[in-house]
Amino acid sequence: MRTPQVVVVMGVAGTGKTTIGPLLAARLGVPYAEGDDFHPPANIAKMSAGTPLDDADRWPWLDAIGHWAHGRAGLGGVVSSSALKRSYRDRLRAAAPGIVFVHLTGDRKLIEDRMGHRQGHFMPTALLDSQFATLQPLEPDEAGVAVDVSGSPEEITERAVQALTALPTASA
Repeated sequence: MRTPQVVVVMGVAGTGKTTIGPLLAARLGVPYAEGDDFHPPANIAKMSAGTPLDDADRWPWLDAIGHWAHGRAGLGGVVSSSALKRSYRDRLRAAAPGIVFVHLTGDRKLIEDRMGHRQGHFMPTALLDSQFATLQPLEPDEAGVAVDVSGSPEEITERAVQALTALPTASA
C-alpha cells in the first residue's frame, strides 16, 4: 500500500491517538511522531492543571507538527494531533498540503472510560467536555476518513488502513 505523504491521527483526548498512531505507522511502513511531544512545556503545564488550551497556545504547537509533516513530504509518516478545529487542520495543511486525516471517533462514555484507565498522561478527564465542545468533525472537502474507536487497537488500526486504502490519494 502506498501511504499519503503524512497521515494525521486526530480526535479528542482519549480516542487512542497515541495507541493507534504507532500501529498505523507500522502497518504503513513509515515513522510515527507523537503530537504531544511537540507541545511546549507551558502547554503541558496548563493542561495538567486542568486548563484548556486556547488558540494562541495551539498555534506554535500546530506549526511544529506542520514543520515535521512538511519534512516528511514524499516520504510518508504518521503524527498524532487532536486537530479539533477546521482552522487547526487548515494550518497543518498550509504547512504540508498533502496530509490526510484519520479522525478517531467514538461514544463519549467509551472515551471517558478509556481516559479513566490510562496512566501517566497529563490530560485529565475533566477536559473531555471542552474537547468535545471544540471538535469540528472533518468536512466533505477535507482529505480524510472517520474511524470508530470501538474494539481492539488492532481492529481500529485495520479499519483505518481499509479506509485510507479507499481514499483516492492512496492505492493498494
